[in-house]
Amino acid sequence: MVVDDHPMWRDAVARDLAEAGHEVVATAGDGRTAVRVAPAARPDVLVVDLQLPDISGVEVTRRLAAADPPVRVLVLSASGEQQDVLDAVKAGATGYLLKSAGRAEFLDAVRRTAAGDAVFTPGLAGLVLGEYRRLAAAPGGADDGAPRLTDRETEVLRLVAKGLTYKQIAARLVLSHRTVQNHVQNTLRKLQLHNRVELVRYAIERGLDQDG
Repeated sequence: MVVDDHPMWRDAVARDLAEAGHEVVATAGDGRTAVRVAPAARPDVLVVDLQLPDISGVEVTRRLAAADPPVRVLVLSASGEQQDVLDAVKAGATGYLLKSAGRAEFLDAVRRTAAGDAVFTPGLAGLVLGEYRRLAAAPGGADDGAPRLTDRETEVLRLVAKGLTYKQIAARLVLSHRTVQNHVQNTLRKLQLHNRVELVRYAIERGLDQDG
């Protein structure tokens, strides 16, 4: 589902998606329409602009990410401002891509968002991770009661937090794709999380994205 208040941009995004083999189940030009239509359209991925004429894209994200079933949200915005990115992520956005991205990058982001990956335009991930590092380092930010992870699980989790795919992690650590998946699943189970997006949030809240 594509939500953008500029008809030409909205139509172009929908056309690119359709030409790439995706089914565009709905489009909307404002936030209230998006929130009303989405439950019936049941999109796997919502591509939404932040600047909408009524309620913001952040509010649309918050409502639909919390819906049952939740919608995976990819923000497609002209803004690369740190606060906009952080607000979108905190509202539940799975990814954040700048409108300056190329067509191939956009389509790849949609595919990865549909698969549950956290996707960010290069550079924006650093803003998000840096902010969560700051919060995690604040007094009371650490959770001493967190389950213990093995060194390898922590290493894999750190790379997940950086936005690497399973394939990239496997290549980096010289492991099989299946082994990486197993480490991620074990970590999800230990932390009682449900998907990679929650896992990324857990990691960045505790500063596990840092190099080292």
